[in-house]
This record gives sequence, C-alpha cells and structure tokens, in this order.
Amino acid sequence: MWVAGTAPIMAGDADPPETAYEQAKVCLEIIERALAEAGASLDDVVRTRIFVTDAAHADDVGRAHGEAFAVARPALTGIVTELLDPRWLVEIEAEAVIGEA
Repeated sequence: MWVAGTAPIMAGDADPPETAYEQAKVCLEIIERALAEAGASLDDVVRTRIFVTDAAHADDVGRAHGEAFAVARPALTGIVTELLDPRWLVEIEAEAVIGEA
C-alpha cells in the first residue's frame, strides 16, 4: 500500500501547526488513519519519504518519525524541497506491506 503526499492539511483549511515536529505528527496521524482503513498499521510500513522545506527541520521531523515508527523502523529517505502550500514545512509518504509474509 502506498500513502502518498501526506501534508499537514487541517480541517476547514485552518493553518497547520507552526513547528515541523507538530506538522509531522499531523502527517503521521493521517497516514495512520489511511493504513487503518486498509487493515494495516504503522507497524506494516517498510519505507517512508520525508520532504522538508529546510534541512534545519530534519531533527524535529525525525523525532516525530521515530516516535511513530518505534517498532517498524522503515527505510527512510529525506528530501529538501519546496512544497505546494507555503504554510507546510513537511510532507510524508509511506509504503506498507499488507498481508501474510
């Protein structure tokens, strides 16, 4: 399963949290809900890609990532780039394997 382009999109187009850590938590919560709808969990994730607008956000986003994936420990690629909404500091993609091994 692929969960692509998960940004810190808030209900009613409200502003996302100000910090990269809190924005990453929002992204990861969205990913977790998408996985649950498919009968999977964060523990099924094997790879993530994190897009940040500034390399200075890497530690904060990495902390949120580590908290979410304490068990799975997926492969991780980090990219510094511009994102579609200037309010976003981070966007996360995830790949999960669902089913019997």
